Amino acid sequence: MRLELRHLQIVCAIADHGSVTKAASALGLAQPALTAQLQRIERSLGGPLFERDRRGARPTALGDLVLSRARIVLPAVEGLQEEVTRLATDQDTRCYRIGATNGPILSGLVHRLTAADPHAHLSTHSSWSSVELADMLAAGRLDYVLIGVCGNAPPPSAHDLAWRELAVDAVFVLLPEQHPLADSPEVDLAELADAPWVATPGGKNCFRECFVSACARAGFAPRNVYEGDVRTCIELVEAGDAVALCQSSFRPPPGLVSVPIAGIPLRWRHLLGWHPDSAAGAEQVAAYAVAAYQDAVSRLPRFRRWLAGQPCFGAQSADGAAAGLPVGAPRYD
Repeated sequence: MRLELRHLQIVCAIADHGSVTKAASALGLAQPALTAQLQRIERSLGGPLFERDRRGARPTALGDLVLSRARIVLPAVEGLQEEVTRLATDQDTRCYRIGATNGPILSGLVHRLTAADPHAHLSTHSSWSSVELADMLAAGRLDYVLIGVCGNAPPPSAHDLAWRELAVDAVFVLLPEQHPLADSPEVDLAELADAPWVATPGGKNCFRECFVSACARAGFAPRNVYEGDVRTCIELVEAGDAVALCQSSFRPPPGLVSVPIAGIPLRWRHLLGWHPDSAAGAEQVAAYAVAAYQDAVSRLPRFRRWLAGQPCFGAQSADGAAAGLPVGAPRYD
């Protein structure tokens, strides 16, 4: 016999009422029928769930284990049923399934969507791979994706998807505060020719192509290029064992600083993607995403000062110009 939800309900009822007789009355069953059902459950699980005598029924060690799981599973299933019922009866309830690579926008976008519609159903999915997210979007498993692309690189093109450029970051270098170049207004890549580097998987293509090319133009080849998750990258930089590239909108943790690279040899474009067949609401989501990026930038005074003299960077308006600038202001294509 396979364990079912109704079996867990029976076990909980007996434990709550302290006897099979009282549980049978509460469940609207005859006492012999409930006793027989309990015996089948116990045989299925391999042992007695209750010690039963004239004082009532008390859980055994096995019964306590089953009850601890049942009291998690049953409310979760009940909550799922309520949400499904509410969603099925409320055709105006919005659903947002959002995939994202590493970037500054997702948390602020979630905050804005839930603030605008507290009843919206929202889920997120994280991946290092923009191709994976584009595949999920095309397959209908996601509604929107937030990805980044290096320089002039196009977004994944295997599917007929709609893309909107949200913001353009310069790529800075992440250094410990005690590094000799940490207080510089900008750093020349050649000054870091002897430094080991570390990058997240999301920056791999940039390292292999754009970054290596930028280093070659600066007269050196990067050595010891490590790869790790965000935490590993931060710890290696904190320890002075490596320096890292980072998006200019990245907020460094205490003890680290991000410094512009002279000549701005590298940049990172933040994109929002959606399927053309489900474009309703895309512009509003894009507006929220741009606002989320602007909020992230507002917490970075050093980047804000740098951005003031760089009109091609920062948040981008719907027409493709830098947000807050006249249409036709210079930008990278």
